[in-house]
Amino acid sequence: MAEKKAYALRINAEVLAATQRWADDELRSVNAQIEYVLREALRKAGRLPNAADRQGRSDKQ
Repeated sequence: MAEKKAYALRINAEVLAATQRWADDELRSVNAQIEYVLREALRKAGRLPNAADRQGRSDKQ
C-alpha cells in the first residue's frame, strides 16, 4: 500500500459542503472523495502512472 501523508487543506466552505454531499452520495469520506477526484484529474492529465506502471508492468508494446 502506498504511504499516506497528512496535509492540511484550506477550502472554501461552499466547496467543502458540495464535496461532503458528493462524498455522501458515493459512500466515501470527504478525505477519500478529495483523493479520488485528485487522482482522476492527475490520471486524465497524464501526470499519474497507472497501476500496471507502478507494478513494473506496462500494456504498451
